[in-house]
Amino acid sequence: MKYVMLIPDGAADLPLDELGGKTPLEAANIPFLDLIAREGIGGTVRTIPPGIGTGSDVASLSLLGYDPRKYYTGRGPLEAAYHGIELKKGQIAYRCNLITEKDGALADYSSGHITSDEAAILIRAIDDALGTDKIEFHPGVSYRHLMILKEGGSPETKCYPPHDVLGRPIKEVLPSGYGANLLIDLINRSPAVLRDHEINKKRIAADKNPGNMIWPWGQGPPPHLTTFRDRFGIEGSVITAVDVIKGIGIYSGLDVINVNGATGYYDTNYEEKARSALASLKMKDFVFVHVEAPDEAGHEGDAKAKIKALEDFDNRTVRSIMEGLPEFGDYRVLVVPDHATPCSLRTHDPAPVPFALYSSNGEADGMPAFDEKSANEDGSIHLKHGEELIRLLIDS
Repeated sequence: MKYVMLIPDGAADLPLDELGGKTPLEAANIPFLDLIAREGIGGTVRTIPPGIGTGSDVASLSLLGYDPRKYYTGRGPLEAAYHGIELKKGQIAYRCNLITEKDGALADYSSGHITSDEAAILIRAIDDALGTDKIEFHPGVSYRHLMILKEGGSPETKCYPPHDVLGRPIKEVLPSGYGANLLIDLINRSPAVLRDHEINKKRIAADKNPGNMIWPWGQGPPPHLTTFRDRFGIEGSVITAVDVIKGIGIYSGLDVINVNGATGYYDTNYEEKARSALASLKMKDFVFVHVEAPDEAGHEGDAKAKIKALEDFDNRTVRSIMEGLPEFGDYRVLVVPDHATPCSLRTHDPAPVPFALYSSNGEADGMPAFDEKSANEDGSIHLKHGEELIRLLIDS
């Protein structure tokens, strides 16, 4: 038996007036996702436990069978694991975004989806200017980077995810609580390093948002996970452009497959993700395929872009996987967003999300399409704990 978990990040949404009261999933032409729903079983699942921040890190742990209330320690240490950074006792890893500050407000959490090459130069400049023997900055992908505090960090500091506070005055959303003063000092000193950097001058001249401030958040110490193989008796792989999910793969003992052209944005290489998933299944029994694009569209409040991202995912990734799976014999395919990212909210929402499970030798329960309304009204299964869902995939 082969097992595939397909994650269209942030795909779930709310009805929109501009779509005639439909959600992007309802408005999109997604025949292969609809087939999985129509010929399988489905319903809703709550991937985010109450009291924990809504993000792909928490939700992905949940979907892989790890209760976030027990295992989640923060986004930063998960991303650090992928970059080969081993945290010692007392050290804290932070996600460190390159953001755009404009007129005193947090204008863009991604610096216009700055390229990785440009961002690496800016982060190295930050490390040269602000780094010490106790503070390190490490480049990542696009706007997503890392800061390691060897001393003085705290998992208890209140830090705001930048995509949750778009448009807010910087002074209103600065870190607070124990350990905040150090973070605030680094944030306030970063524009002097970045504002007049040649990279940002070129971006501004090209009418692109500059990366003119750093924003640390998502901090924590390393988690301790039992391996996926020890929990479920099978080996598997993770395919994603997002470092935090790669880090979860490393901690859980799953192979991390890096795909050429995987960007974490609308231009990601959908086809190569499908090819890599099928190739992985020749050696492993499970693959987790994550596509970030719908989430990015939700953060940008762009319903048309979200529909396009969902249609690309369906036609360029899901279609190829579904057409390639029969050669393996028996298989199951589970599709589920990690969380909702409603265009009207432009941030994550912890509400239950739809899921559908197709089995090559299974039965259907009458869910007519893959969307929120069908899952709520016609789905037969409604799970309150996200970590239960993988048992439905593997043990059913």
